[in-house]
This record gives sequence, structure tokens and C-alpha cells, in this order.
Amino acid sequence: MSSTARKPPAAPTVIVHRIRLREGVAPERFESWVRDVDYATCPQLPGVVAFAVLRVPDAEAASPGEYFEIIEVTGREDFEHDMQSEPFRRLVADFEKMAVVVAESTGERVGSGYRSR
Repeated sequence: MSSTARKPPAAPTVIVHRIRLREGVAPERFESWVRDVDYATCPQLPGVVAFAVLRVPDAEAASPGEYFEIIEVTGREDFEHDMQSEPFRRLVADFEKMAVVVAESTGERVGSGYRSR
């Protein structure tokens, strides 16, 4: 056994984006792209631990076509490295044709959190 204590892994960083569709973009088109392209690309981004896009119900949205995405990453530096990759640049190019990020929040999870499954 080594006398050097191992550092516990850093808590994952969570990034939350509020998204608004561009005028004329149908929610069905955006949601199809999220399911078929965005989610499918995540395994090519080693810094991404988890990713989900959620639709804001019309009653709660400031305007139609609002979403938010939750990106859990191993760390901000790891994610910045992923952002330089070709798969990520393709995602950005597609995304920017359909939507815009209107707000971003970043934080670290307190403890391990809770999941029932």
C-alpha cells in the first residue's frame, strides 16, 4: 500500500442551459434531433457523464419552444476539451440553426444526491 493517499474524485460539474427555439423551428424537429443526434453523440464526449433535454411546459414558458438541458461532466476542463472535438463542433453547428442558449448556470452537486433507481 502506498503512503500517498489517493485524492477522492472531484464532484461532477453540472451545467444547466435554458434554451429557446429560433423563430420558425418546429419543436418536433428539435426534439427529433435531440433524440437521434444529440444523445447519440454523447458517448463520443468522454467528459460527459449524463445529459438530458427537458421541455418546459407551455404554461411555464416565457415563450413557446423553451427547453433546458442538464449536462453533467467530469469537470469543466474535461468538457472544454470535449468542446474542441469534431463531434461537438457538429452538434453546435446543428444546434445553432434551431435554437439559442439564453441562460447558463453551473454548479457542483452537494454530496451524491438521490436517485431511486
